[in-house]
Amino acid sequence: MRKTPRCVSFVVVIVGSFLTASGVHAARLGSTRSQFIFRDASGKTETVPIESNYYPKKITVPVAKVDRRLDPRLLRAATLAEERAHAHSREQCWRYVKDALLAAGAVSSRPKTVLAKEAGDELTRNYGFTRLSINDPYAAPVGAVLVYEAKRAAGHVEIRTRDGFVSDFRSKTPSPRRLVAVYAKLSS
Repeated sequence: MRKTPRCVSFVVVIVGSFLTASGVHAARLGSTRSQFIFRDASGKTETVPIESNYYPKKITVPVAKVDRRLDPRLLRAATLAEERAHAHSREQCWRYVKDALLAAGAVSSRPKTVLAKEAGDELTRNYGFTRLSINDPYAAPVGAVLVYEAKRAAGHVEIRTRDGFVSDFRSKTPSPRRLVAVYAKLSS
């Protein structure tokens, strides 16, 4: 009769124990589908439940209101700006807002100012816009033009939409710059 070498027997025992341990671990995982098993820094095995549903943050800022006293062409300008906007800034906010205001008929000719932070002065002086007494961008009505300042820069301008802000790009949040003023054209 032929003897098997000890090393082969040893390998068979080791492989068998690994297979048994894997089977036990797999059965344990199967029974705890909603548990995540891990080892912490001290080597202790921990389990935590797996969250299968994601609940995003609740809306803390209300949807913008439509003010019927404003010129309806501002609502159209907000819609046009939103349709033409990109996902990310092209650094041409005032150009896109000018185009939307002109296309909607809210202004009779294309505004001439180059810097966005000068938009409010031109809109009130040449196009009949009124400065609203609003200091919170979220409180601005749909279609209002928001002007932001910037030191040594062009500034920023955007139009309030029903669920956010738009210029050359769409955003759910207003610009982080300091708000200079909110402008709108009252219906005649």
